Amino acid sequence: MNHSVNFFSQFRCRMVDLSTLSPSEITVMGSVFCVLLSMHFTMQLISQHLFYWKNPKEQRAILIIVLMAPVYAITSFLGLLDAKGSKPFFMFLDAAKDCYEALVIAKFLALMYSYLNISTSGQIIPDEIKGREIHHSFPMTLFVPRTTHLDHSTLEQLNNWTWQFCVIRPVCSFLMISLQLLGIYPPWLSWIFTVVLNVSVYLALYSLVKFFHVFAKELEPHKPLTKFMCIQGIVFFCFWQGVVLEVLVGLGLIKSHHFWLEVEQLGEALQNVLVVLEMIVFSVMQQYAFHVAPYSGETEAKMRMNKRD
Repeated sequence: MNHSVNFFSQFRCRMVDLSTLSPSEITVMGSVFCVLLSMHFTMQLISQHLFYWKNPKEQRAILIIVLMAPVYAITSFLGLLDAKGSKPFFMFLDAAKDCYEALVIAKFLALMYSYLNISTSGQIIPDEIKGREIHHSFPMTLFVPRTTHLDHSTLEQLNNWTWQFCVIRPVCSFLMISLQLLGIYPPWLSWIFTVVLNVSVYLALYSLVKFFHVFAKELEPHKPLTKFMCIQGIVFFCFWQGVVLEVLVGLGLIKSHHFWLEVEQLGEALQNVLVVLEMIVFSVMQQYAFHVAPYSGETEAKMRMNKRD
């Protein structure tokens, strides 16, 4: 009886301790849970691919891509822990994510080329897809014809439009960190970098969309839309979300007293909280988008069953 009384008294004390936690402490504890959850889903998917290691070229790219969710979650959590830290600290965290973003975009494009069995370096383009029409929209029509036809040069152009993001993103991060450390980083310069990155993001996203439109039929068995949504969601959506938050804070529409986050870097803190939460959703989406079935033989078995029916 005494043991049960002691247990309930200890339990009640713990409940009191939880109720006395500040909102910021509850936020940190919730973020820890979210990070662990996104890591769990990602490691589960990675272990499945390692168990059915049948196509190293494709699966190596997949492992790098799916690791982006926990990388984002962990770096955002570290930024949240030091929410009152200096501006360079946030920039170092952003630089780590930016470099990984560039690697992921490059690997994602390589994965698509592997699915299509296309090589731009070797100028190998199957005859059945040569000459396909590519319809461009405004504002790209200011720089290229409205309608072009698929050949090696146009495919290389789409490839370069995507790769420019892989170069500009980390280079801009390096320049922003260097200028901040040198003490020559006025607000107007920050907006210039924001515009440059926005243009770079738009061009990369545009080229990926056109790539999917051109090869929609060939990519259909590989669930390209869900894969694209994961990449677009993590890289591009998170980027624009951060820009919107920065604008809202700059305009004074979001202030520290509106939230529990009483910090100077309110935009970064809110972005970190949202990203930690969103990475759970994306890590679950990746389980479907990058499922191990094509390498475990499960997909082939289903196709044989459908043919029999």
